[in-house]
Amino acid sequence: MSLLDGLREHSLVVADTGDLDAIKRYQPQDATTNPSLILKAFELPRYQELIDKVLAESCSDESDLSRIVDQLSVAIGGQIANVVPGRISTEVSAHLSFNTQASIHKAYELIERYEKMGINRSRVLIKLASTWEGIRAAQQLEREGINCNLTLLFSDAQAQACFDAGVYLISPFVGRVSDWYQKTTGEQFTPEEDPGVLFVKGICERAAAGHYDTVVMGASFRTTDQVLALAGCHRLTISPALLEQLDSMEGEVASKIQQKTVTRKAFTPLSEAGFRWQHNQDAMANEMLADGIRRFASDQQTLESLIAQRLTARA
Repeated sequence: MSLLDGLREHSLVVADTGDLDAIKRYQPQDATTNPSLILKAFELPRYQELIDKVLAESCSDESDLSRIVDQLSVAIGGQIANVVPGRISTEVSAHLSFNTQASIHKAYELIERYEKMGINRSRVLIKLASTWEGIRAAQQLEREGINCNLTLLFSDAQAQACFDAGVYLISPFVGRVSDWYQKTTGEQFTPEEDPGVLFVKGICERAAAGHYDTVVMGASFRTTDQVLALAGCHRLTISPALLEQLDSMEGEVASKIQQKTVTRKAFTPLSEAGFRWQHNQDAMANEMLADGIRRFASDQQTLESLIAQRLTARA
């Protein structure tokens, strides 16, 4: 049995890519995208015909480059949704990370675009940054039957606020947490000591202890060892490169997270002040959240520039 098949016995595998060929090859349940992955997909030969079609339609009914990015993201997401049996995550622009109402309205637009393509909202997860404002947007959207995936999650405070808000799914990051600690301390960590792995394990245990319905999906992996160290997490979103490695190796996979044995505990819901203070006390989480938002915003801007160049060339 491959390690990938063994992993599937303990966790639901999600593809962290916009590459349709990779998704078809590894047959994940769900797929996630973000501005960085859409930017990579923009260069893939298989998407050029779709991109040309989107840009041709945009010339007549779209003037805002950010809306064309949305249209492209949904078009790619629609193709992915036709391949995966589960859900596709599509991200709200990082520029809206601190604007609750604008994030809600953007989510409405994305859902409307999917539904016009015949893809029901039940198959879409709206991705939002795990800022206080993003979590508040998710809380409202969840009440309206629009499920959300809260990303760029680096602290217990972010996780608790998402649990309090009844968010459908959260994506705590593994690799970026580990990167920060390796850079800060100069240490190399074993999978058992890896700060990113331990962080996500802690989130899984908190979810189990609090009997929260929120799905925990480990994300941002750097190595297969990190992935295997989180076998048993509800879901794991994995890049094609790591999926290929896991699929090519044989062995047994054991669950590393024993959620059923966690002692039940009542956690105090966080106020805005409590959330901001607790998150502020975590230097890594503060730095990584801000850096993640800047990176996604930068990739969105690069994508908009490429779209503008293509539109100019078509004129």
